[in-house]
Amino acid sequence: MTTSWGDVERAQPEFAETVRTRFEAFRHHVLATLRADGSPRTSGIETTFRFGQLWLGSMPGARKSQDLRRDPRFALSANPGPGTGMGGGDVRVAGHARWVDDPAELARFVDAVTPPEPFELFRVELTEVVRTTVDEAAEQIVLTSWRPGYPGLRTQRRGNGAEPPEVTWSTD
Repeated sequence: MTTSWGDVERAQPEFAETVRTRFEAFRHHVLATLRADGSPRTSGIETTFRFGQLWLGSMPGARKSQDLRRDPRFALSANPGPGTGMGGGDVRVAGHARWVDDPAELARFVDAVTPPEPFELFRVELTEVVRTTVDEAAEQIVLTSWRPGYPGLRTQRRGNGAEPPEVTWSTD
C-alpha cells in the first residue's frame, strides 16, 4: 500500500509538518536505491514538496535515475545538518518513486519550481515516514512512524537495556 504526501498531511498534519520542515531545512539529502544486481546505492538528491506530493529530481541518465526507473523502491534520509545536534530529529521516508513522463505534469512542475533543465522527475508514493529523536532524560531513542493503513502514529521507545521496546499508538 502506498500513499501521497498529501495523504500524510491529512492523516497526521503535525507529524507531516515536522518531517517536511526537516527536509526543507537543507537542499541536499541522501537517497538509497537498488542497483541492477540488487546491491544498495546511495546518492545525493534534491527534493521538493508541491501539489500535495513529494518529488525527486535528477539529471538525465544519472545512476540513481536508472535505478529508480528499473526498480522504483527507495529510502530517503533528510540531511542531518552540521554537527551532531539533529535539530528536529532524524527523518526518513521510503516508498516507490514513479518516473514522470507526462508533458502536462512536467510543465506544471517546471512552472512552479524552475528546475535546471534537462531533468528527470519522480513522484513519490510513500510506504513509510519515520522520525527518530532522543529522550535524554529517559535515556531512550524514540521512533515515531506512519504508514498507509496504520490507525495512527506508532511510537517505539527503546533504552540501552535488554527490555523490549515500549510501543504506543496515537490516533489524533
